[in-house]
Amino acid sequence: MLKIDEQLKIIKRGVVDIVTEEELINKLKSGKPLRVKLGIDPTATEIHLGHTVALNKLRQFQDLGHKAILIIGDWTAMVGDPTGRMEERPYLDKATVLKNVSSYKQQAFKILDKNNLDIVYNSEWFNKISFEEVLKLCSKFTLAQMLEHESFEKRYKEGIPLTLLEMMYPIMQGYDSVVIRADIELGGTDQKFNVIAGRFLQREYGMEPQVGLFTPILTGLDGKNKMSKSLKNYIGINDKPEDMYGKVMSIPDELIIQYFELLTDIDVEKIKDIKREINNGQNPMEFKKMLAYNIVTKYIGKKEAEFAKEHFQKTFSEKEIPYHNYKYSWDFETDEVTIADFLKKLKIVESNSDARRLVEQGGFYINDNRVDDFKRIIKKSEMPFTFRAGKKNFGIFE
Repeated sequence: MLKIDEQLKIIKRGVVDIVTEEELINKLKSGKPLRVKLGIDPTATEIHLGHTVALNKLRQFQDLGHKAILIIGDWTAMVGDPTGRMEERPYLDKATVLKNVSSYKQQAFKILDKNNLDIVYNSEWFNKISFEEVLKLCSKFTLAQMLEHESFEKRYKEGIPLTLLEMMYPIMQGYDSVVIRADIELGGTDQKFNVIAGRFLQREYGMEPQVGLFTPILTGLDGKNKMSKSLKNYIGINDKPEDMYGKVMSIPDELIIQYFELLTDIDVEKIKDIKREINNGQNPMEFKKMLAYNIVTKYIGKKEAEFAKEHFQKTFSEKEIPYHNYKYSWDFETDEVTIADFLKKLKIVESNSDARRLVEQGGFYINDNRVDDFKRIIKKSEMPFTFRAGKKNFGIFE
């Protein structure tokens, strides 16, 4: 293994909080491979790049010689993590969860080393635990402790229903750490309560508490919200190369550095140089192309990245978009239309909310100028004009 200070330099990259760094150093001083836990709940079939932030950190621990333990939360997925939610998640049945598992594993293997990885399912212990043991487990927590959970406290104060089932989630995640005897647990900053619940339970069971390592929440393509499939601001790890490349090219410039730090293996000093050049007025477009190329290479392959780069240059470069290959005439009932009616008429979106989302995520352009105001009216008198909506819809009205 590397020396402790060299390990820490790698471990701390892209980490915003450690509970606690002193405990982490003491564990590293033991010289033994540490048991590093990451739990994922297969609530859907697709992993997006937001999920890969913690998976990348787990891979770094593997490369340092530590033991990676990936917990597939087939039981916790049925409850659903209530963190950040103001309503109860729909209950997932076992069959739906299991259908998602194989897809999750296949995608996770794009990042993790299968040869130094234990994959376990928390059904292995939750299927066996007796109700008496569940009662003993719950007795270790108080209501006051649970209301320290930001989401629980907010819902309680606002009178929004909060079920006991949801309160079981951090207890279940914490118990996972007891069963596998985790030394370290990885998670986004939104997982802090759940990870600390694991530390608390381990002490209650006479164990040395795990260290919590917390990574930032990756911002989605809209530049505002966390990357999320429900918000449609995500990049799927199974996206086509050209789609992945194009989506990265669509991110706001202020996300370039965050994506370099959390989604690539580029040296930290090189990223600092990139940040410095952007701050000094260098056109960020070339750095965004470098970022897109690196992300496609990392998650799909170099050959595919070359294809995606060439595809983007030919199809989506600002100077080469073939607007004139897609000509439209004004076929609206009035001489002025809303953006929503414009996009629905062209069958690009199905609803007003879809149109609003496209605009808010920075995906609608007229004459190569991004339209930020959803209330903007498009007029026949503006013709001729070009438009772009999303990655693949464009043309000219003349």
